[in-house]
Amino acid sequence: MSPVIKKKGEKFTLPSKYLLFILTILCLLLVVLTFNTSLFNGPLGTIAGYIVVPFQRGISEVGSWMNDRSEELSEIQDLLEENEKLKQQIDELTIDITRLQQDKYELNNLRELYQLDSQYDEYEKIGARIIARDAGNWYSSFVIDKGSNDGIEVNMNVMAGAGLVGIVVDVGPNWAKVTSIIADNSNVSGKVLSTSDNLIVSGDLELMSEGVISFSQLIDSDNQVVEGDKIVTSSISDKYLPGILIGYINSISADSNNLTKSGCVTPAVDFEHLEEVLVITELKQQIEE
Repeated sequence: MSPVIKKKGEKFTLPSKYLLFILTILCLLLVVLTFNTSLFNGPLGTIAGYIVVPFQRGISEVGSWMNDRSEELSEIQDLLEENEKLKQQIDELTIDITRLQQDKYELNNLRELYQLDSQYDEYEKIGARIIARDAGNWYSSFVIDKGSNDGIEVNMNVMAGAGLVGIVVDVGPNWAKVTSIIADNSNVSGKVLSTSDNLIVSGDLELMSEGVISFSQLIDSDNQVVEGDKIVTSSISDKYLPGILIGYINSISADSNNLTKSGCVTPAVDFEHLEEVLVITELKQQIEE
């Protein structure tokens, strides 16, 4: 075999496996020198000072940095776990607060119904919850969770808040439909409480956007009726029981015939936030009989 002749200008290259072997030996040597403190005595002390000490310092700094990072990661993990627990506690407290607010709201409603029940204690009543209503902002027509099984009948009067809500128009075994006095097709015979002058209160959903409904056919010859007067159901109504508060006169003006007056009534009931009602379980006809 002819010898391999290295050409001029060629660079010397060391195979990677030899380079890896040399670096491994060097690392092992440095490790041995690092942990063998006896080498710092004698002639190798100076060499060890230049080689081993910086290497030891580097290892120490790296170890210290890694330890600090490990502690920081542990603290971060603890903070994340604590944060998660606090979030759960906040969620639980929010639910509790919501329940308490709901209970308070329902308690206020029940107190109003109780006061209303006491105010009209001459009538037998049953409480009911609204379970459905027509589309829109107002409770012009809705369904309650009591029906014929509970003694509910068509034409029974319905109250809430401070006065009259409407009348039952349809009944099932465990439900009943109510049309309120603010519905466009509603007409209630009423009277001014202070003067006993009769009038007709008519529902008007368009006017309800301003918080009022209309009244008409008021005969007030002596001009005694003023804004703020109470309007209650009259005894001449064929369906509504007498003396139930409808609302308060909001505005009044003379009609073009100069014989009657008309205007607007502010309902006694909040028809935007109804939830529970009282149904009077007596019919006008039964009471008259």
